[in-house]
Amino acid sequence: MNALFNSRKVQWFAVMLLAAGAVLITNTLLPSTSRGTVPVVSKEVPIAKTPDMQPADNGKPLETSTPLSYRIAEYHMNVAYTPETRQLQGQQTLTWENPGNVPVQELYFHLYPNAFASKKTTFMRESGGKLRDDEAKADSGGSMELLSVKSDTGDDLTKRMAFVQPDDGNKDDHTLLKIPLSKPVGPGETVTVKTEFLVKLPAAFARMGYVDDFVMAGQWFPKVAAYERKGTRGRTEAGWNLHQYHGNSEFYADFGMYDVKIQVPANYIVAATGHPVKPAVTEKGTKTYQFYAEDVHDFAWSASPHFVYAEQSFSAPQVPGVKIKLYLDPNHQDLKDRYMYAAKKALSRYSQWYGTYPYSTLSIVVPPPGGNGAGGMEYPTLVTAWGASDKDPDLELERVVVHEIGHQFFYGLVASNEFEEAWLDEGFTSYAEDKVMEAEYGEVPNLPVESSYITSPNGLQKEAWAYKGHDQYAENVYTRGKLVLKAIEQQVGTKMMDRIMQTYFARWQFKHPSTKDFQQVVEDVSKTKWDDFFNQYVYGEMMMDYSVESVHVQPQGVKGAETYESTVRIVKLGGNSPEVPIQFHFADGTTLDKTWDGKEGSIEFKLTHASPVDWVRIDPKYTLILENKHINNFYQTQLDTKWQIRWNLGIIQFLQAVFGSVAW
Repeated sequence: MNALFNSRKVQWFAVMLLAAGAVLITNTLLPSTSRGTVPVVSKEVPIAKTPDMQPADNGKPLETSTPLSYRIAEYHMNVAYTPETRQLQGQQTLTWENPGNVPVQELYFHLYPNAFASKKTTFMRESGGKLRDDEAKADSGGSMELLSVKSDTGDDLTKRMAFVQPDDGNKDDHTLLKIPLSKPVGPGETVTVKTEFLVKLPAAFARMGYVDDFVMAGQWFPKVAAYERKGTRGRTEAGWNLHQYHGNSEFYADFGMYDVKIQVPANYIVAATGHPVKPAVTEKGTKTYQFYAEDVHDFAWSASPHFVYAEQSFSAPQVPGVKIKLYLDPNHQDLKDRYMYAAKKALSRYSQWYGTYPYSTLSIVVPPPGGNGAGGMEYPTLVTAWGASDKDPDLELERVVVHEIGHQFFYGLVASNEFEEAWLDEGFTSYAEDKVMEAEYGEVPNLPVESSYITSPNGLQKEAWAYKGHDQYAENVYTRGKLVLKAIEQQVGTKMMDRIMQTYFARWQFKHPSTKDFQQVVEDVSKTKWDDFFNQYVYGEMMMDYSVESVHVQPQGVKGAETYESTVRIVKLGGNSPEVPIQFHFADGTTLDKTWDGKEGSIEFKLTHASPVDWVRIDPKYTLILENKHINNFYQTQLDTKWQIRWNLGIIQFLQAVFGSVAW
């Protein structure tokens, strides 16, 4: 899920204010390059038949498909949506296999809609009822009630269940449920639990809910928690991975199979994870869809009577054949070609760079105006775009689609634990998103500006809710995580970085890697130890910060044959860089470039020349990707002590980076 799109607008506005101020001070106007342009599309939109009129997709046969993952959970669900009450009424049969090496005595379920039950839940306390620019409606809450819970032998488990709060002990939080079983489930054995449940949807907020007659059902069913085997993500013993629903956290679950029947009013169209197994059935004013998905770890769906449906089949190298399905809000029906182009290019590039997209469908849902609470989110084989408020949006339309499809790889296939190591999804997806946007739309990321956003660097391998607020979470797991990957790429080169990413994806798809697992891939491919880098910038909280501390000039020689000894002191205030480029400029216009290995805390350069050093610049080409305090990289001095300007030059040089490649 991309949390940075809206905040980027604010950050960019702040940078522009800085730019305007610097221009007034210096009377210097720096040129800017043109941004990527929005592609021109045809206004003639051939509309496909609605999906309920079509035969089943050509997915793999249900009975003979070869598992791509360890399918721990098998769900069979029926759900009916009632627009008048904004409720989902469902029945679920879950068969769960114990993947560990010890007996399991209880099951745990995530009841995510309960995060919106009151202002006292952990999610609402931590988020303040806000996520991105969306705010929970005061008169619209959400909840999930388990009406009955029975074992496959008929035992009533309802009275045994209890809510647990392992993270904060908040008794008002009912997002994690413990259900003791009648008997233990041995290693490799299965247990089946049947539940009936009722969900009250909130007004669209935090990935789920309704806007008028549009509904987004994300995290809508009782979802069994992830059970990690010994050795998974460094575990020393097999066990449950248990967390409540937090203000910053997203999700983590095991792979499995889903067979889901969805009943809606007869005039509704449904988009869902997976593919339909047969045409929808209409009777007595309702329509029932049936979807099937395998080797996925979540299931989401959306419905509206207003969807404008379009589809295209697409294949490319590493994309054997995918049916791309668009569920457009009418306000964006003329933008069909832009959505399709972005989806095709994203699928093609990601599959080329990382590995094959293995599913037969990819659905893109465009929420209505006012639906951003359900927008910009990823689910297996289904993503949501931004709400269709703007009839003529800029390239943010494409960026959101490209970003969310990227999640199909680093959330969907490389199934990272978003509770505890969110950067492995968000940072990796942001890195990949930038590559597509540059390759297909000419949008070059402005890394010096983005690094300057990192005002509160924190370790990346930490629980999502341990960050202080959503801004600190976003700037670290999205932006800083991406910059870390770019810094690795800079050190090893593009070709080796491509091999690192390909190896990581191939080794860990359909599994659950950790940050340590990624470090191991980096070391295996590069044949180099990376402990120092990871300890500082991944596990640690450091950024680079090199400063020109002082410049002292001493005239030498006799009149008419003077020389000048300039002593320049450079200090390291942050983490290490293997190379620190430094440029010295003399009053006669001569320049001298040197490189420091940056190992010590400081270094002094003594330079003798026919004229004095009049300014010094660290990292003149902005190659230090993790340098976030560019203002102290510049120093100008003149023999007249009244004319010493440091901050003004710092702003000007920084603005050269801003205007040199403004792109998001």
